[in-house]
Amino acid sequence: MSVCGPGTALALEPYEVVGDAIPRPLGGFTGDPAHGEQLVRDRERGNCLICHQGADPREPFQGTIGPPLAGVGARLDAGQIRLKLVDASRLNPETVMPPYFRTEGLRDVSPQYRGKPALSAQEIEDVVAYLASLKTP
Repeated sequence: MSVCGPGTALALEPYEVVGDAIPRPLGGFTGDPAHGEQLVRDRERGNCLICHQGADPREPFQGTIGPPLAGVGARLDAGQIRLKLVDASRLNPETVMPPYFRTEGLRDVSPQYRGKPALSAQEIEDVVAYLASLKTP
């Protein structure tokens, strides 16, 4: 178990890692699955589909580097999904999955994005809500 949080250029909501998960929602936010789906499909904000095949096979230009998103809610619980989004390198230091809620120890970050997480705590929870709802492969 470890606790992470403030201490970066932008104060991030603290969170606790328990095993392979962050069991409690960041900032106590409730996720909006519809907004989460928009973020997953957004080629600039979440950009998930550059590496993953999404739940909708009609979506163009989907990746194959990461596991498919369809059925992820049956494979992982919300806390496990949350940790993978926040910082998958805590589970696998060699991962190519970018940390969406970490600001330190990153390379090649454009000046306008330094000290800012890729997604806010609310946005992380929105994506978690959407991905957790994907129960069918």
